[in-house]
Amino acid sequence: MIEELKEERLIKKVGGRFKLSALIQKRLVYLNKGARSFLANIETGKMDKLSIVIQEIIEDKIYLDMEGNLQTTHPGGLDLGMLDSDFGDAGM
Repeated sequence: MIEELKEERLIKKVGGRFKLSALIQKRLVYLNKGARSFLANIETGKMDKLSIVIQEIIEDKIYLDMEGNLQTTHPGGLDLGMLDSDFGDAGM
């Protein structure tokens, strides 16, 4: 298990266990569809996708907005067009 998930500070950072779970799931959808990581200076090729998401949260690269939508602090933002139409209405 990823050690950071055991720490209360990560849970508090995003506003609770439910929000952490939602943020992780939403970001994993993007990564599974081929999105690139927002991590700089880290060799992500050797990391599993969950570890990438956790590190993006720790580095404040991604967050949930007030409506529960995935947002990023990365200058390029999220590419919403890369999701299938099946996911387009899923609150992303």
